[in-house]
Amino acid sequence: MPETQQLVCPHCHVINRVASDRIADGPICGECKEPLLDGEPLDLTSDTFDRHIGNSDWPVLVDFWAPWCGPCRMMTPIIHSAAKELRTTMRVAKLDTEAEGQIAARFGIRSIPTLMVFHRGKVLLQRTGGTDLASLLKWAKSALD
Repeated sequence: MPETQQLVCPHCHVINRVASDRIADGPICGECKEPLLDGEPLDLTSDTFDRHIGNSDWPVLVDFWAPWCGPCRMMTPIIHSAAKELRTTMRVAKLDTEAEGQIAARFGIRSIPTLMVFHRGKVLLQRTGGTDLASLLKWAKSALD
């Protein structure tokens, strides 16, 4: 594991360098002083997507969803639980495909919910459809191997 890891702040979107052995200590952003690992899903937009996906040394699990989608709404509490469970190993984020159609089109999202795990800008894993928390965690953690 590298000595330091780059993490993008979920609040002000500034890139931070964190000592790898200090991740479990609950690091805060050097700019806004908010927690870098708050255990909440990050809402991505066209303004923040590439910054978080391409500039973090951590994998980012993105839930591509839309507010009118019933299965997407059923996944919401599962995504929130996953964000808490994965907070010290992976960022969990959501992207509203209706509001951010260009990003959804860039990744060929045709069915929602679609889950993708990115690392340094590249797609590692992808799956479509709803799932339970245990299956989601097992699938997401497989990207860490």
